Order: sequence, then C-alpha cells, then structure tokens
Amino acid sequence: MVENKILLKPNTLWSSVKQRTEYALKCRALLSIPTEFEFVEDDDVRFLVRILSNLNRKKVAKEKQEKQSTSGQEFNPFLPYEEDLFVAKISDTHICLLNKFNVVDYHLLIITRKFEEQESLLTLEDFTAMWACLADFDGLGFYNSGKSAGASQRHKHLQLVPLPLAPEGLQIPFEPLLKEAQFQNSITIPKLPFLHAFAPLNPYWVESPLTGGQATLKIYHTLLEAVGLDATQLSAYNLLITREWMLIVPRSQEHFHTISVNSLGFAGALLVKNAAEMQLLKEQGPMTILKSVAIC
Repeated sequence: MVENKILLKPNTLWSSVKQRTEYALKCRALLSIPTEFEFVEDDDVRFLVRILSNLNRKKVAKEKQEKQSTSGQEFNPFLPYEEDLFVAKISDTHICLLNKFNVVDYHLLIITRKFEEQESLLTLEDFTAMWACLADFDGLGFYNSGKSAGASQRHKHLQLVPLPLAPEGLQIPFEPLLKEAQFQNSITIPKLPFLHAFAPLNPYWVESPLTGGQATLKIYHTLLEAVGLDATQLSAYNLLITREWMLIVPRSQEHFHTISVNSLGFAGALLVKNAAEMQLLKEQGPMTILKSVAIC
C-alpha cells in the first residue's frame, strides 16, 4: 500500500465476521462442510483429525463455477468476489472474505484486491493486513505457497482461523513442541522430523500493524534463507503465523497417497475425506505423513 493505509476500524472485525456469517448462512452463500473430529496421538502430539461428512456441495458448486468460467480462462472466485461473503476492507490493497466452503467456523480469507500469483513472495502489504486482522481476531494465520503446499486458488490469499482449533484441548496441537524451540543458526523445533524454521513474534505488534508488518517481513526473509528457499524464485512452502510466532515448512508434494496436507497440518490439524483415509492416517501416523510431504 502506497501509504500503508489501514481501512479496518479497530475492534470491529470479530463482530463483522459473526454478523456476516449469520447472513451468509441464511442466504446460502456460505456452504459450510460438516465434519466430525477425533484426536490421534503420535510423537507426543495429540493431532486433531477432522473427517468430512459431505463434499457434494463443494463439488456441485465447483462444477457450476467451471461452466460459468470464460472459455480458455481459469475461473477466479475473487475477481469479482461474492458480495454476500464480504466481511471488511482491510487496507488499500487487501479485503477480507468468509471462506465459502469452510470446515472451521469463522474461517477468513485475506485477499489482494488486484490479482497476484499465490506463489509470489509475501510483501509488507500482506503482513500489515494480517496484523490488522490479528489485532481483533485471535487466530492462526497461514499461507499455502503453491499447489504443492495445498493452495487451491491461484489468486494470492492468506487465511485466518480462530483459536483454539478444537473445542477441547490445546489452542494448537503443536503447542508442546513449539515450547521446546532451540536457537541454532535459526530457531528449530527438536521433535519436528522435517526441514523448517521458527521465530518468535511480538504480540504487541497488534497495536501497530505497520510496525508488525515491517518486522515480520524481515523475519520472513530470514526464515526463507534458513530453509534454503531462494527469495527470487517461486517455491512451495507453508507459512503459519500467530501473534506470538511464525513457522515455515518447505514442501515436496501436496498429497500423502490421497490425503491432502496444507499449512494446518503443520500446526497438528489434518483433514481426511473418508473412513479409509482415516484408517491410513492411523496406520502410518500423522507425523510420518507430514514428513513425507515436507523435505527432510
């Protein structure tokens, strides 16, 4: 943003999210996908695993979108965006929408107003918008950089889900591991068996999203370098961010067999489509799945 202008009024986002969610459900713009969940213990982590109850509504909607798409052009659900899902203007460069096919209640998308590739580097504007939202929304932000990292849309967007991730247990399943972070050349988590880099953040940056954005941008580039990602090239990785820390994980592939993994997997939250995938996950172990789709 040229002047880094924040348009989101303080202490308004959470109430706007709840009001828009209620409205979008009534007009059927928001098509929540029901799930059940259970916890699966592995490597001292109580993984949260959700199992989808019904994917039909998402499949039907996607088929409809593809038919509406101009011949030869990829459909972009964010240009134009669906007005009924609009939550707020964040800044001159970003807006906030509800995730149309949400699995988690109050799942938000932080979207660039103009088209940018999902694999492009995050910018000062991106991080400033994220901090503006985190100021009134205690959540887990994340970015799936590229299809191999679980991105389903090409238009650049960060995502934000409220904490805790489950109605019981820890705020984030990986919490016990994060507390064991050790500083080497960068900060690493001893029990994570794949390439990653971790850094603490200052929760007081919510008081000044621009200050937070500037500081986080520098840390982001440090983490990219720590895991050997070339900042001049497009790379597949997952980035997770809260008010207190940031974690980056380079990716080798999107799937373990048929199980897709995005950023939330590296917080300890996984999603399976059916009982067969749940059985596979239990047999192999969630940490083995993460190791297989990351880089060792």
